[in-house]
Amino acid sequence: MSEPIKNRYEFVILFDVENGNPNGDPDAGNMPRVDPETGLGLVTDVCLKRKIRNYVETLKEDAPGYRIYIKDGVPLNRSDAEAYVQLGVSEKDVKEKKKADPQLDRKLRDWMCANFYDIRAFGAVMTTFVKAALNCGQVRGPVQLGFARSIEPIVPQEVTITRVAITTESDAEKKGTEMGRKYIVPYGLYRCEGYVSANLARKTTGFSEQDLELLWQAILNMFEHDHSAARGKMAVRQLIVFRHDSELGCAPAWKLFEAVRVARRDPDDPAPARCYADYTVQVDEAALPAGVSCRLLG
Repeated sequence: MSEPIKNRYEFVILFDVENGNPNGDPDAGNMPRVDPETGLGLVTDVCLKRKIRNYVETLKEDAPGYRIYIKDGVPLNRSDAEAYVQLGVSEKDVKEKKKADPQLDRKLRDWMCANFYDIRAFGAVMTTFVKAALNCGQVRGPVQLGFARSIEPIVPQEVTITRVAITTESDAEKKGTEMGRKYIVPYGLYRCEGYVSANLARKTTGFSEQDLELLWQAILNMFEHDHSAARGKMAVRQLIVFRHDSELGCAPAWKLFEAVRVARRDPDDPAPARCYADYTVQVDEAALPAGVSCRLLG
């Protein structure tokens, strides 16, 4: 495994949606998430991490060191049990072996980090006590994302649709079509801010430079293999990466985020934005603190 990263990073993701639902709220009939006070659209960090995991899984196809821990259809206990088997531990004798080897907890954690990319990146709670008492520890990942917010308020629309496929024989005798609904955002540009801690990478998960480049690749392509009618047209438009010259960083994150400004190209235009070209994105690189450099991807 490669050496852990040695530099702290912050990054800004700009992505948009056209005629789709970027992140439905199950508590609101799967309508697009909206901040009720501002009307700004929301996309959760969990949603974006899922897209990143899916891309890595698609690209690497469970290659050694790049498996995915939080995975559809795979119970967490199954993956936890693999670490026990590889280290010659069973649920019955784990307490005795931990007494004999005080480093066993760390070895279990390190095995999980070495084999699962999303644990190295995002961390995980690997403690389960349902039927099988498996404990591979808890890991705080070096890569963290915040909620994404739209640049301007969104107006979710409810679209009524019809289908000619009838569900039951009895319904088919009464009608020729059935009605349905879907929710869309006509257009929204979203901004998400994230962090990469070299300190946690070194001390805990071993997140490496190769892992970091894969993260940038996954972010840029996280919607490219996730298209569906429900999500409409989604794309990452820009990934702005700030690199510090040190492990602990040279400036507060908020100063770097404030250097990225997104605004309407024509602020006097009363029409709602309907494409990415309606906005301008500026990074004030001249105002960046000493020891911080900027890289534009996408």
